[in-house]
Amino acid sequence: MSGPDVHAASGRRLGASDPRQEGPLDLRLVPPAMAAWAGAASALSAPGRWTTTGVMLCVGAAMVLLAMSGASATRALRRTAEDAGEGEDEEEREDAGEGEERASDETAVRGRRSPRATATATAAALLCAAAGAASAGLHSADVREGPVHALAQRFARVEAEVTVTSDARQTRPRVRGDRSMPASLLVDAEITRLTGPDGAVTRLSTPVLLIVSPGGSTGQWQQLLPSTHLRVGGRLAPPLHDGERSAAVLRPGGKGPPRVIGPPSFLQRTAGALRGGLRQATERLEPDARALLPGLVVGDTSRVTPELHEAFKAADLTHLMAVSGANLAILLVLLIGPPGTALRVERRGLAPRLGIPLRLTALLGGGLTLAFVIVCRPEPSVLRAAACGLITLLAIGTGRRRSLIPALAAAVLLLVLYDPWMARSYGFVLSVLATGALLTIAPKWSDALRRRGVPPRLAEALAAAAAAQAVCAPVVVLLASRVSLVAIPCNLLAEFAVAPATVLGFAALALAPVAMPVAELFARIAGWPAGWIATVARTGAALPGAEIDWPDGGKGAVLLTALTTLMVLFARRIVRHPWVCGAAALLLVLAVLRPVPLTRVLTGWPPPGWAFAMCDVGQGDALVLAAGEGAGVVVDAGPDPSLVDRCLHELGITEVPFLVLTHFHADHVRGLPGVLRGRAVGAIETTSLDEPPDQVAFVRRTAAGAHVPLVRAVPGERRRIGALDWRVLWPANATGAGGAAADPGAGPVPLEPNDASVTLYVRSGGLTLLLLGDLEPPAQQGLLRRYPALPRVDVLKVAHHGSAHQDTALLRSAHPRFALVSVGRDNPYGHPAARTVDALRAGGAVVLRTDTDGAIAVTGAGPGLRAVGRS
Repeated sequence: MSGPDVHAASGRRLGASDPRQEGPLDLRLVPPAMAAWAGAASALSAPGRWTTTGVMLCVGAAMVLLAMSGASATRALRRTAEDAGEGEDEEEREDAGEGEERASDETAVRGRRSPRATATATAAALLCAAAGAASAGLHSADVREGPVHALAQRFARVEAEVTVTSDARQTRPRVRGDRSMPASLLVDAEITRLTGPDGAVTRLSTPVLLIVSPGGSTGQWQQLLPSTHLRVGGRLAPPLHDGERSAAVLRPGGKGPPRVIGPPSFLQRTAGALRGGLRQATERLEPDARALLPGLVVGDTSRVTPELHEAFKAADLTHLMAVSGANLAILLVLLIGPPGTALRVERRGLAPRLGIPLRLTALLGGGLTLAFVIVCRPEPSVLRAAACGLITLLAIGTGRRRSLIPALAAAVLLLVLYDPWMARSYGFVLSVLATGALLTIAPKWSDALRRRGVPPRLAEALAAAAAAQAVCAPVVVLLASRVSLVAIPCNLLAEFAVAPATVLGFAALALAPVAMPVAELFARIAGWPAGWIATVARTGAALPGAEIDWPDGGKGAVLLTALTTLMVLFARRIVRHPWVCGAAALLLVLAVLRPVPLTRVLTGWPPPGWAFAMCDVGQGDALVLAAGEGAGVVVDAGPDPSLVDRCLHELGITEVPFLVLTHFHADHVRGLPGVLRGRAVGAIETTSLDEPPDQVAFVRRTAAGAHVPLVRAVPGERRRIGALDWRVLWPANATGAGGAAADPGAGPVPLEPNDASVTLYVRSGGLTLLLLGDLEPPAQQGLLRRYPALPRVDVLKVAHHGSAHQDTALLRSAHPRFALVSVGRDNPYGHPAARTVDALRAGGAVVLRTDTDGAIAVTGAGPGLRAVGRS
């Protein structure tokens, strides 16, 4: 027989205790962990009878496999004993041929063991699947039982005593129609005492989700710590999605502060004080660093603005703002040294330098891990990292050889069985996938890069970023229908700043309660790498090709997975051809930068000599009037900063001498940061009616932050920039609500935002345009009374996205050659209305709309006038 297997790097037998030995990849725990995960995910929303049937089938199949494996083992042992007896009777036959036959028999025995091992492994996976499904079924049944679930189906009003189980988290503001939906607060809680509509009191323990509407007391709700006891009165509603952890949604009634009936625990007060100290220590930092550093350290994103959050999403850096295993890994590496030298922990990290023995180091690491979970909250990614860390520390303390793959699999198995809701957590999925990729794929890719001459540290960083992106991108597509083309370079540029920002941030957090000036010093130093990370995110997101649209849902994820697999398979062949690699890199750079001249040649957009463009920004308005080379007057900004920014880049607009916001509805002003992004803006002109107040405040705040002056539109005012000139036709006066009309014949003063839309009559060379904003029929009639001799125009921007509310007399008076409608696809309002489109066409106008034609550009004049859509 041959000698024992030998590790190629160490030269020693596999399994021997050698510090440099890693051993073969141990994947034995992976199938059971995946089976438990799949069982739990499937059973969370399945009916109880199906879950029970599935569990019984899995257990039954596992028992059959184990019985067959046991019978096979018995037969193998009996056959081995018989072979041994025959060998004793024929001792004298010891020639070379006999030795070869004996070796052949041993090989056959090993071969016969393989099916038994496979059967045993399959049985173990089935049992774990049954355990995961059973755990999920019991948890799900527990949530559905009791009075809370039944009362939620009836939307009953109740009085409850609850225990807060999470920090308050804020939803992101979003635009719905013409309004910006304010951010609400979400708080996980557990009802402990319920008083129903009939006065019946029940003691129970049922999880619910508190949704707190915005109001004056929002700040007090945000300050609540887990384990705080509250008395809440409000209305119950069913969960937002099937298979959720919560049995119901409870919306507290009124706008008052929370009614606290019991303080949080000592541990939570301590953790809250530490987080509060970090916030205080970062107060004097630059805005981006001030917002980001608490997020990097403890996941506190309360200061992160929507614009910064969108930049991190576009650059695929949002994982840095959510506390993950990377934060804990940095702290543990600081204590025990790099994972590759774990068996030599006494010679690496802070622990050996402080003279701490190996087992005490493991205990300290465990304490640090538990403290990390408490301070940074038990999020799914944090729990996954903590479980992996504790299992690895246990191996260190016991002196056993360990591999991080079994630790990861064991952590997944234990966490899914303990809390099956994690099986459906996107954060948990992304955390496990990224960690698995870093442990399995990244080392191989790093070795391949080093063999081709890439410096070791750069090879490791590039391989880690590429591996994590490759496995996580299909899951990200399920959350957002887009793929980031700048994710890998942005992660590479941000990576070297994460560790110093995290370590210094934790130092500031620890020192804040005892020495605030020192904590502020550490926070100031940590603000430099944190600010760099924010700069990388903003710069990456500002690139015109930072993101590309991608099919959503399962089809998009499967398509991206297949494409990534093909790229990996062909990568080995491609790297042998430097010219092919260079061409691919150049194409990627061009796709990200999208230089306007090249884009125009390839796509034909925008057409040469364009004078007016209507951007495709969904259900909203964003119009551009050409005002010279690289300059454009912008009318409205749409609802989404990214969409209007992309449109302006494609049009080659780098300077906006004047920006007109026709009125303050969100679908016209919420994209203002996108217009300001990287462009010089001369002034912003607004209507005279300051409604709605929240959007007025948003415009003023955004303009002040960009140091752009605000001016009011004055009826009759005229402005000129080069060949472009325009006149303000409406609103009738500048006194706002309650004032007297400047012209009694013009109609009443607008009291509603749509009717206060700034309306422009524009000349650009030989082209005439009428831009109506969102005027409703009363204001349209007032406009026609004020200008009864309104001349015909070449282009009409149809009012209010082509709604059915139009004044036909104004349409006949304008008599446009082209009528353009800015409207979102599949909008719930039925825009544009069929009768409006029919009326325009009956008047001889060619109707184009952004939901079917995409962005629209107008070129030429007179007989050569054209309006073309991009799609």
